Parts: sequence; C-alpha cells; structure tokens
Amino acid sequence: MPNRLIREDSPYLQQHAHNPVDWWPWCDEAFARALAENRPIFLSVGYSSCHWCHVMEHEVFEDEAIARYLNEHFVSIKVDREERPDIDKYYQEVHQLLNQRPGGWPLSIFMTPDKKPFFAGTYIPPVRKYNMMGFAELIEVIDTKWRSSAEGIVKNADEIQRFLAPKEGPIKAAKLDLALVDKTIAQAAELYDAEWGGFSKAPKFPHASTIGLLLDLYGLTGEREPLDMATRTLEAMALGGLYDPVDGGFCRYSTDDMWLVPHFEKMTYDNALLTESYLRAHRITGEPLFAQIAEETIGFMKEKMREGGLYYAASDADTEGEEGKYFLYDHTRTLEALEADGFSPKEARSVCEALSITPKGNFEGRSIVRFTTPARPAWWPRVRRILRRLREPRTYPFIDKKVITSWNGMMAKSLFLAAEEDERHLHDAIETLTALSERMWPGEKRLYHSALMGKAPVIEAFLEDYAYLADAMLQAYRTTLEEAWLRRAQRLADIALERFYERGKWLFSRGEFTTESEITDGSYPSSAAVMTGVLLTLGSLVDPRYAQTAFKTLEYYSLKIARHPIYHPAFTAAAIRYLTEDIVIKSLPNRLKEAQRALKSVRFPYLLYKSEIDPAFTLCRRHSCFARCDGIREVVDMIEQ
Repeated sequence: MPNRLIREDSPYLQQHAHNPVDWWPWCDEAFARALAENRPIFLSVGYSSCHWCHVMEHEVFEDEAIARYLNEHFVSIKVDREERPDIDKYYQEVHQLLNQRPGGWPLSIFMTPDKKPFFAGTYIPPVRKYNMMGFAELIEVIDTKWRSSAEGIVKNADEIQRFLAPKEGPIKAAKLDLALVDKTIAQAAELYDAEWGGFSKAPKFPHASTIGLLLDLYGLTGEREPLDMATRTLEAMALGGLYDPVDGGFCRYSTDDMWLVPHFEKMTYDNALLTESYLRAHRITGEPLFAQIAEETIGFMKEKMREGGLYYAASDADTEGEEGKYFLYDHTRTLEALEADGFSPKEARSVCEALSITPKGNFEGRSIVRFTTPARPAWWPRVRRILRRLREPRTYPFIDKKVITSWNGMMAKSLFLAAEEDERHLHDAIETLTALSERMWPGEKRLYHSALMGKAPVIEAFLEDYAYLADAMLQAYRTTLEEAWLRRAQRLADIALERFYERGKWLFSRGEFTTESEITDGSYPSSAAVMTGVLLTLGSLVDPRYAQTAFKTLEYYSLKIARHPIYHPAFTAAAIRYLTEDIVIKSLPNRLKEAQRALKSVRFPYLLYKSEIDPAFTLCRRHSCFARCDGIREVVDMIEQ
C-alpha cells in the first residue's frame, strides 16, 4: 500500500511512495505528529536522478525491518532538494558544521521533535561497512539515547542551533584590484590537471564557471595559459564518458581523473552551462569540435528533455535498477551491427578500437564510448547512427519532468548565445524564454521556482530563479537588441533587491528558512554572483546605481574573493569585470547589428550594446564616453587597443 508521498507531484517523492517507510512530505502535520508523540525526526533529502539516493532507497528504505523500526520510533520526512533548495541548503550547512566537510546526497538528518538537528550524514549503508555505522544500528542507538537521555540530545541540539544562527557580515573588507588576474591564473594552474584537464582529482566535476573565468582572463590579457587550461579541459571532457557522444549531452561528474566513467545522470544545468562554455571557446578559437559539442548538446536537450519550449530537470543514471545500462555497448554486438551496415570485419574492428569498445570493456564488462583523440573521424556520423539504433530498443532512463526556473533560464541563455552563431536557434531561444515567463512569472507578478510539467507552480522563487532568469533576459537583449527583454530583466532585479538584498549581503531564501546565498560555486555558479553580474549589466545600460550596489556586494565578500579567487570563480569574474569596466557601444539598431558581427573575433570580454538615435558609434565606459566613430573598422581598432 502506498504511503503519503503518492499524493505529491515531485517525481523524487513519487519514487518513494511505495517504500514500506511511512514517509511524510515536509508539512506541518508531520512536525505536529513528532511533537505530539515525542518522536525524533528523520529527514532524508535527495533528488530523482541521484544514483546514491537510489542505492540507499534499495538497501535501506525498502528493508522491511528497518522500515518497521523507523515507523515505530521516528517521524520520517522526504524532501526533493530540487523543489526545496532552501531546506537542502540549510541542512547542508548543518552537515558542514557537524562533520567539518561538505555534505551531498542523499542527505540524512536526525532532529528533535521541534526540528533541532543533532546528527547529519549522507549515504548510510544498512549494516556496518566502509567504517560506517549501519543505518539499522544507528536508529537503534538514537532511539535508545532519546528515550534514556533526551535532555542531553536537546542540549547538544540547542548548541548546534546557536552556531546556525545568522551571523553578522565580514569583519573587514579587502582591497580588490587587477592583481586578481595574475593571482587567479596562478591558483588555477596549481589546481589544473595537466594530463586530463579539469581542476580537481576524482570525483571530477566540469567546473563551467572556472572555464568561463579563464576565457575572460584570456580575453583581457591575451595570455595563452588561461586559454590552454580551459580548452584542454573542454577537449578532454569531449572525448567521451562524462560526455555522451552518441546521444549528446553531459553527465553530472566523472568518478575518475580522465573523465571516462561518470555517474550517468544528465542535469539540465550542466548541459546548459557547458553549452555556453563550448560556444564561447569556439568563438575565441574557431575550433570546430567546440561548436559540434555545443550543437550535439543542444540536440540532446531538444530531443530528450524539452516539452512545450521548456526543459525537464534531469534524466536518471540508472535503467531498470542498473547504473548506465542504457549507455553501454557490448563488443560483439557492436561489431555485428557495424558489419551489417556494410563495414568490413577489419573496418569494424578498427572503428571499435577508435571508440574504446573492447572485448573486456571499460565499465563492468561493457564499454563506454570514448574517442582516443579529440578529432572526430570521417566515419563518425555514419557510426553514430548505428550506435543510436543499438540504443533504440533499450529503456531510456527515468526523466524528472520538473520545470525549474533557474535551470531553464540557463538553457535559454545558451540558446540565445547559440543563435548568435546560427540563427536557427533563435526561435527556440525565444520560445523557451517566453514559455518560461508565462508559466513561472504569470502576469510578471509572482515568480515561482518549480512545477511539474503540466501542473500549476506553487513553490515561490528563490534568489537563483531571479538571478538566472534576469541573466537570460539580458542575454536575450544582447542577442536581439529588443528593449522589452532589458526592461523585464530590470524588473526582476528590482524585486530581487527588495526581497533578498541586505547591505551588501544576498539571501538565498526568506520565510521558513532564511538562508544566505553561497559565495562559492556549487553545482552551478553562486546565485549572488550571477545577480551581481546582472546588476553590472544594468549599471552599464540603465542606471549606474545598479553598479554601485554590485560594488557593495563585491566589497561584502571581498576578503574571500581576494584570498582565494579561484575558489569563487563567478564572483571573481564579476570583480574583475567591475574593475575593468564594460564598454558600451551605442548607435542605431541596424548599425549595432553590424558591430556585433564585426566584433565577434575581438577578445575583450565585456562588450555591451545600447540603441540610440544616432548613426555614429559612441563608445562609453561606466561614467563617461570616450570615443565617437563613423566606421566599424574604427570601432574594432579602438576596442582592440
């Protein structure tokens, strides 16, 4: 018999609706039950495409004995982190405090009946292993201690609450200057993996914001080092593994240093952000591979993840309970398929070798498709069609059909960037941003965070939704020069300033959980940093006061930015942009289009365009204009200087 989660819209909660655990959604009734019966609360936070969430569900939450004990002694609550990032953010901070290291998913929290946490973990096996206490043993220990010495647990929980109370701002500010440029390049070089690219050891994440920052720094300095670090990383990721060359699209992260074996879930935010990275790298270098990867990624998102102009949240790592099953290839069957399509046995063997499809395989006896060199062979389009046909009978991984405003904003921005290279993407970009606005910002009144496709949104927006939607609208303005997008972005920024801004500091959420926005870039760039970029753009195009507010934010977080710029890439990018200043080119709309085309190859990364009733080109900084040019060649020369 299903539990209460059967009535929830969240696909993640629905996945747990048939567990024997008597789950509650996050609701007042659950907490009232815990208080009335004096039971500790077990909170489990995850998301639908999380591999280790599935592992813990199968091993722990489907175990009848464990479920029975939980049901008798605890009130158990399930939360979808993608629906409620505020709850997740708050309890990730609890995990950091209690364990002195970052958390992750699944997140496992035990609390007093009045919601004061006293234990935090992530994946917990059913029985003792990996030097970890098993879940069955843990809940017995907690229950015993609660019944015998609840006062001690409550005292510890009260102490934790004091540490979690909102803190005042930084003690002092640091001076931010353009020495940040060299310091950032040096710190990036220290972290950089010279063999495989990337900026960490396994598990290895794409770090799109670090790549973007390095591309900015190349644009400013002309130095090869930041460009080489960025492009080598993009080339290595494109070989295959983290990237799926057959369907297109990137998986969440790699379990090894060489980007070969991923957890196979594909998230909209990763694919949106990496599309932007590859498009920018192609514009700078002209490398065809980068354009191809961007196109294939957009193709994947449109084919598998799009409905009515909007994009689903994620696809799962597992198929029929087996990780990666949909994505893997058997050597013998692949040879047979190639030969059936006209390849000779020798050619078929050569193709398989070039794609790392071997008799032994590179993942649990089967093969992840991976090129041995970045360049795609001439036969690849034909072979790709064969490999896609081999996948057709397979069950595609589960797709979480939530629409998340911030993630769709990222995707819309990338589509507008793609439209600057190929106009056929413009229709999709406008359709996505229009559908997103109509669905999640109806009447431009209340902005919402998420909704299941086809259902009305109910969860109100967080800072990330305002930031990424405004950023997408500003990109729509840059691409189309239609003033309506600029006005809508300004409206979103004004609301965000009213709701989330406090004397330099940005809150991520208000209400039940008032949380501060992160300064570091987690799964995707910091919401506060993205909003700071939005304010810088509005400061250049609309009103300098927005740039003054951006400066106050940079000043508030300056100590951390100055000490470790590479650990805060989105904020560091905003700081360097503020210090360098945008160049705004003003002219008639048709002449601005001419300028956009001519300036594509110019390295300087901070160019903006503003329509004016003047056929000449006027070039301006934040506080004054510095040149007036009649011809486009003169504009190019002026900016290149």
